[in-house]
Amino acid sequence: MPKKEHIAVVVSAVTQLTPRIREYLLAAGDGRPLPAYEAGSHIEVLINPEGIGETVRHYSLIGGTETIDDGRSAYRIAVQREDRARGSAHIHHTLEVGSQLAISAPKNEFRLDHRDSKSLLIAGGIGITPIFAMLRSLVQRRRPFGMAYTGRSRGEMAYVDAVQRLAGPHAHIHCNDEGGLLDVKALLAAQPAHTSAYVCGPAALIDAVRHAAAELGWDTQRVRSELFTPPPTGDEVAFDVVLKQSGQTIRVGANTSILDALKNAGQHPLFDCRRGECGLCPLGILEADGPITHRDRYLSDAEKASGKTLCVCVSRLQGSRLVLDA
Repeated sequence: MPKKEHIAVVVSAVTQLTPRIREYLLAAGDGRPLPAYEAGSHIEVLINPEGIGETVRHYSLIGGTETIDDGRSAYRIAVQREDRARGSAHIHHTLEVGSQLAISAPKNEFRLDHRDSKSLLIAGGIGITPIFAMLRSLVQRRRPFGMAYTGRSRGEMAYVDAVQRLAGPHAHIHCNDEGGLLDVKALLAAQPAHTSAYVCGPAALIDAVRHAAAELGWDTQRVRSELFTPPPTGDEVAFDVVLKQSGQTIRVGANTSILDALKNAGQHPLFDCRRGECGLCPLGILEADGPITHRDRYLSDAEKASGKTLCVCVSRLQGSRLVLDA
């Protein structure tokens, strides 16, 4: 049974979008309306892969098909399978029509500002999911927009045909296997004054957009982003975390975050975004017998280099023993 703060849903439809991406339509378990949300929102999906324990994955709410909104009793998400990541692989292997699971209410940390004189949407790979919801909203409200969608190849880009149909002449579909990397500086330079950019995708794309915007003199507030945490690199190792205050030793598996290991061991660490962006989960490092792999976007370069703290939701130890000031 889901906890009181969670919502019980059932998978009502599964659609294969690309060889690695599946769309899941989730319906309220009791048939009642689900909480309302706006473009840019996401939900937390609770899963329990074997050998990991309960963990959480974040998925953006797509909102509907090209022109038809999902009803109030359904949520639509798309999941890209990463073979090294137990979460997405577990979802692909186990979720089918009729499967039951627990989710959170929608959260929105990537809000589309309806006051923009023009909105430029930039999506990279699976980062299309919140951007597609924004595109649908802008088209429905007849607001000025531009749309750039980039990926390794067209066959790997979910919703690419729908994006082209919805955005029409405003769509710029860029496949890396045909034209190299997207020239984000040229894209931004072509925009009228006061355009706001919304970018979602891998860190390299977000960094490129922010760097180009800075070079062009854009106000930093004109670029809004949401990062899709990269999948495991394959060199993750299991290690022990020792909590100094209690002396408790907790095993962190190669496929488990420190945060989830702490929670599964009965600890109650502070956290929110689970993507290394909000700044709630950093804990002090007292000892580490190996280098820290920092994967957050919250700590400064100096803080990371000091080796005195890490964001437990995404960062890891390349060693065997980590002592935290907790």
